[in-house]
This record gives sequence, structure tokens and C-alpha cells, in this order.
Amino acid sequence: MSQQDVCRLLIDPPASGGWNMAVDEAMLESAGERACCVWRFYQWAEPTLSLGYFQAASERQCHPASGSCPLVRRASGGGALVHDEELTYSLALPLDHRLARGSRRDLYLGVHRIIIHVAKRWGVEVALAKEEASAAGRPFLCFQRRAPGDVLCGAHKIAGSAQRRTPRAILQHGSLLLARSAAAPELPGLVDLAGRSVEIPLLVETWLAEMAQQWGLKLASDGLDAREQARARMLVETKYAEPGWTFDRRRPDR
Repeated sequence: MSQQDVCRLLIDPPASGGWNMAVDEAMLESAGERACCVWRFYQWAEPTLSLGYFQAASERQCHPASGSCPLVRRASGGGALVHDEELTYSLALPLDHRLARGSRRDLYLGVHRIIIHVAKRWGVEVALAKEEASAAGRPFLCFQRRAPGDVLCGAHKIAGSAQRRTPRAILQHGSLLLARSAAAPELPGLVDLAGRSVEIPLLVETWLAEMAQQWGLKLASDGLDAREQARARMLVETKYAEPGWTFDRRRPDR
């Protein structure tokens, strides 16, 4: 088994928006520096609204239901996400990893096809969106937008992803919407649409088994090392909890 067949696996407890985004960025840096694959599942300590990198913070005023949610800005693009009744994942890869050698879309679709196989194991029919939804303007929420390759259950989007690329590595993270949130009542999740409960530990187990089979990966349970933890703490303090990053989208990234 080659080094590219081994992937670090992090399954993290619920955490704040700033910490979750900081850990994803620390993973991206580690993937480039250590030439390692890292997969992470995580959740949120409280309902949290994340803005896409290019969204203006003032846009949140158009969505009153999430008005009391804490706000964080992602390093990836796309529409706003209400992180509540969902399972969130991230994948960090060095650019020379076999899973990253195709186009950005190939990686995007690869993860979403795994989600489709997982849903089918649960008896839920989902499919990839084939075309962009036509809508007036650009909806504020990511799950009200539709792009080719998003995961649909009927007419509703239940999974989407976004990417951030550096000269040495790529990060893809995304969400599988499980149920309707009081902070986004217009968005039904898998439970609402399929009419059956979903236990997150079993969902994670099924997802990991499918990923190992489809991609030929050996998943090695791991956690952040001391250097990564220190880097994530620094990123929280200097970036993700800083008003300049959250509220001024014109501020240069660092």
C-alpha cells in the first residue's frame, strides 16, 4: 500500500464556527507540507451562519430566520450556509495526490457520488443535478442555489461542496443536510424528504465504508497534532474571530 492510499481520519465533536473553519485551514496547510490526505467529519456547537468568501456580511439581513446565529466567513466561495441539522465534511489533499490530479470538478463529483451511494444504502433516492437552477437574482443561501453536480433529493438540494486551493494543496468541504433547522425553515433535509430517521454514527460508518471501497483508501483514525492545534488556535484569534475578516470581504486573505 502506497502513502497515497492512506488517509488520516478526524471525527471531531461539535465546535464553534471559528474553530471549525480554522481546523479546515490547518488541515489544508498540513496536506501541503506533509503530503498527506486528511478527511474530517465535524458538527457545530450551535446553529451558525457561514458566509462564502465573496459574500457581503450585510446580505445576511435578507434572511431573518438566521439573524441570531453567530457569523463566520469561510475561506471558500459559494452562498451562505446555516450549519445546524447537518453532517459536515472536509477533505484536504496535496495537489499531486491521485484524487487531486483531475479537474476541480472531478473531486467535487467524486465526493458527491459517494454521498449518492450512501443514501441509496439507506433506501433514499438521490441524484446529481444536471443543470443550474434558473432563478431571479442569486439566492443568499447555498442550498437555494443549484449547480451541476449538487446532490438532489427530488427537487431539493441536500448536499453541496466548495473548494479552496493553494499552490501545494486543495481543500474541499461541504454539508449533507439532514433535517430542517429553525434557523432555515425553508430548507428540508434528508429526514424530512425521506421520512425516516438518520443516526449520525451509522451514517458516518456507512460513508467511510463507501469511501474506502470507492477510492481504495485506508482510513487511519487520528487527531490534530500539537503543531496543527497551535496553528488552528492562531487562526481563530487572528482571522476567523476577527471582525475585519468576517465583515469586510474586500480584506485580503492571509
